[in-house]
Amino acid sequence: MSTVSTTLLEANLPGLHLRHRGKVRDVFDLGDERLLIVATDRLSAFDVVLPDPIPGKGEMLCQISNFWFDRTASLMPNHLTGIEVASVLPDAVDAALYAQRAVVTKKLKPVPVEAIARGYLIGSGWKDYQRTGRVSGIALPGGLRQAEQLPQPIFTPSTKAAVGDHDENIDFDTMVHSIGADLAEQVRDATLRLYAFAAAHAAERGIILADTKFEFGTDADGRLYVMDEMLTPDSSRYWPADEYEVGTSPPSYDKQIVRDYLETLDWDKTAPGPKLPPEVIERTRGRYADALQKLAGISVD
Repeated sequence: MSTVSTTLLEANLPGLHLRHRGKVRDVFDLGDERLLIVATDRLSAFDVVLPDPIPGKGEMLCQISNFWFDRTASLMPNHLTGIEVASVLPDAVDAALYAQRAVVTKKLKPVPVEAIARGYLIGSGWKDYQRTGRVSGIALPGGLRQAEQLPQPIFTPSTKAAVGDHDENIDFDTMVHSIGADLAEQVRDATLRLYAFAAAHAAERGIILADTKFEFGTDADGRLYVMDEMLTPDSSRYWPADEYEVGTSPPSYDKQIVRDYLETLDWDKTAPGPKLPPEVIERTRGRYADALQKLAGISVD
């Protein structure tokens, strides 16, 4: 299966109420407890939205999420309604621009924690382990190395920081205190169940799912749903299995190319962000496209 790529820096939909413009997603309120979520091609790095889009990135992220929502629907209900995007767009809008990058979703009450599953010791988890021998309060065996696979996947929640701030790892007891024991246990169990399923699927395709972050929400009856994006290269750390080596930080299917380039500049990591060279944009686009093709079997023209 293949799709033709479009480019969208910002969603402008006259007549629809713009609820939120995030780093990547624009969210519109449709009424009737429904939202229209549009994945744009904006790219953020070091919490700054950069001036150049990555063409087709929003479409690729949306299609990866939709692939996983479909594959995991029997494991965990999700926010998708199945309503056609074209049916809710204003008349003057080119529906083709939004067909692959937008979804109509249920309006849910977000659970105010980042739900993270880790199968490998990397990133902030590696830093915490080096300092304390623990990750989110979970004691780990001594002598583990960077990027080493953990004895079993662990659930490591974090706070949801305000824009411009950084999330902070918390332990499970702190999460229980914040949202209640029943909901905390539901979120933990769903996170580990989804991670195990996705890690097995990725492994069959030569990809290691090192860790991932889920967003959850509840409906008026208190039922839990997975929402927002799911198992994309922006919310997950995917490594090519053939380039994986314990003791190093393996290359990932994400915007690391952009971060590496920005680190070479004399830039203080505050807005406005610098422009990106065409080759950095194209290489980054290629990483997202590679992930979409390998994980979901969808190629982008």
